[in-house]
Amino acid sequence: MTYELYYWPGIQGRGEFVRLALEEAGASYRDLALVPEAKRGGAAAVVKVLNARSNRRPPFAPPILKAGRQFIAQTPNILLYLGGHLPLAPRDEAGKLWTHQLQLTISDLYLEIFSTHHPLGDAYGYEEQKSAAKRRTKDFLSTRLPKFLGYFERVLERNRARGPWLVGTRLSYADLSMAQVIAGLRYAFPTATGKALGSRPRLRSLYDRVFERPRIALYAASGRRLAFNNEDLFRHYPELDR
Repeated sequence: MTYELYYWPGIQGRGEFVRLALEEAGASYRDLALVPEAKRGGAAAVVKVLNARSNRRPPFAPPILKAGRQFIAQTPNILLYLGGHLPLAPRDEAGKLWTHQLQLTISDLYLEIFSTHHPLGDAYGYEEQKSAAKRRTKDFLSTRLPKFLGYFERVLERNRARGPWLVGTRLSYADLSMAQVIAGLRYAFPTATGKALGSRPRLRSLYDRVFERPRIALYAASGRRLAFNNEDLFRHYPELDR
């Protein structure tokens, strides 16, 4: 099967979690964000899927994965599907649910990271909510980030007898997603993230292991993996990095 991935062009966003899974598995896929609109790609392709009247189960927002005739949306939902088909998750029911649970927690962290620079929502530009962003980020870096990172460090520690991964003996999509979040944190808050990871060696090692994997390293160097930028969900504002 050749999958089709629909996401907005110009940013990694939530689509990057799906890309990393597809790349790690060596799956055949077409990334519509990299296809010009003149060739039925880009943002126009996303809008077309969102507005398609023929789809009786319409997605709310991208990323959207087309697998055969199915259109699957919501990042954790897509990864739950791919985890069983590529495979990037345990085969037993308990293992599948555990991996999905970790991915949902990663999604919670991801949303909190976005809310640091847009605590009042997308309707306002960053400069319009800068004061609120500083206040929100201060709490995030001092309280929420240590709580999340401490949790994932404990998960790795409790799984240490089985391997260096979050789940069982093999890499899963949760490991790929956690490494992606660490990459984004290092872009958004290099100083604060360096301090936070200083006492969490297993998370640092997880990040290195993921981005050293042959297919992931090849993808990262290919030019198809976009750089982080301040139009994305991870954003770097020096005044927030304390």
